[in-house]
Amino acid sequence: MEPVVEGLRAVLPPDRVLTDPDLLEHHRRDKADLCDAGVPLVVVRPKDTAEVAAVVKVAAAHGVPVVPQGARTGLAGAANAVDGAVVVSLAGMDRIVEVDPAERIAVVQPGVVNAELRRAAAKEGLAYPPDPGSWESSTIGGNVATNAGGMCCVKYGVTGEYVLGLEVVLADGEVLRCGRRTAKGVAGYDLTALFVGSEGTLGIITEITLRLRPAAAESRTLVAVYPAVAAAGAAVAALTAAGHAPSMVELLDRTHLRAIEAYRPMGLDTGAGAMLLVATDTGDRAGDELDAIAECCRPGASELYVASDAVEAEALTAARRLAHPAMEHLATARHPDGRGGLVVDDIAVPRSRVVDLVVGVEEIAARHDVLVGVVGHAGDGNLHPVIVVDRADPSSVERGRAVFDEIVRLGLSLGGTCTGEHGVGTLKRDWLAHELGPVGLRVHRAVKAALDPAGILNPGKVITPGPGLDGATAVAAPADGTSGDAPRSAVVESRVRA
Repeated sequence: MEPVVEGLRAVLPPDRVLTDPDLLEHHRRDKADLCDAGVPLVVVRPKDTAEVAAVVKVAAAHGVPVVPQGARTGLAGAANAVDGAVVVSLAGMDRIVEVDPAERIAVVQPGVVNAELRRAAAKEGLAYPPDPGSWESSTIGGNVATNAGGMCCVKYGVTGEYVLGLEVVLADGEVLRCGRRTAKGVAGYDLTALFVGSEGTLGIITEITLRLRPAAAESRTLVAVYPAVAAAGAAVAALTAAGHAPSMVELLDRTHLRAIEAYRPMGLDTGAGAMLLVATDTGDRAGDELDAIAECCRPGASELYVASDAVEAEALTAARRLAHPAMEHLATARHPDGRGGLVVDDIAVPRSRVVDLVVGVEEIAARHDVLVGVVGHAGDGNLHPVIVVDRADPSSVERGRAVFDEIVRLGLSLGGTCTGEHGVGTLKRDWLAHELGPVGLRVHRAVKAALDPAGILNPGKVITPGPGLDGATAVAAPADGTSGDAPRSAVVESRVRA
């Protein structure tokens, strides 16, 4: 493949065309455990749209796959390399082009870190609400590519609700500008929405125009502790039914409380079954709102209190953000020497079915004798069962796989979806086919074939292969879309890294 590398060196400075084996290894994968990753041919680091377009034209001319990457914080394998690919690292395209306080918009390159944009907006008295757990490291391009969510989604929605326009390099190297800068606009097909959440399979996003909001008033935070996770789920259903609009409703089960306390001690009640963090950000009205919310949360709670000040409230929110690293620490402690692995599920169900989901997850985990912690955005029904496995033990991995699939199947049977914010990648690809059904899958494949007829953009991600891609047969979901012999998740097929 030397002609490909030489072609890339002809369009980029040589020091931004990387073939060192250690660097290639570093760019093989995102943070999804037990998902396959190939070895890229080369990693390139473009600085602007024109350079990305030039890279894609070289790859297209040689029929070489292209895998875009940001900070590689994803949890579904969407940024994993495939063998012989050109990995396009967009991390260096990290310029905030514009923040316009009058129009309440920001224009950014894809490598801008979420937290940096939030801080830039705050200087203008504005806010960019989407706040994934990895907000201090994940990039806006990756957030858009996966339509990422976060803790404030219950009130403010996911990333896609803030994307007004995009600049995208297509599979032939042409540059598309879609969307708008105006507050309103309905001209033509909504191509912007099409690329949001497409995980690099339809084009490479190189510039993003985002909607900003006025900064919220200071928030207040309530903590409710429960002896059982089902009681916490019942409280979520109650406050939703009562019509409250909190800015955060987060659930941590016993496993997560213990993991966080072991990872960074802060006095959490490790004997509790679950804890809810509920916040409201309506300034002078926050106290009355929180009092009303407390009445919904009080039944079944063993303890309920309001954070005394903003410092304590931020400490509690920080504890929630530690959930994933704390579970990584727990997995390492249980299975040392690199054997501890996590498979992070991402199920969203109707909020009225949260109790059914958490009770079902507990039953599934107990039946398979697998440690599963549940954490997530309970206010919008999006929970993350986190499955702990021993990579070196085939029995542990197989049981983890079974648990993963049963949880997804349960979520779908409750009227939910296989992913609420992490995306599909390779981890949920077969389950997406099941959820979509034959007609939905055919439409997805038609869109992919229209925009990427050679199939070079992030191949193997999001949709299963089929007619127009490699001739494979479509996967048919059961007629009711909720049960039956659904295809097992891609994690079942992945190689286990010892």
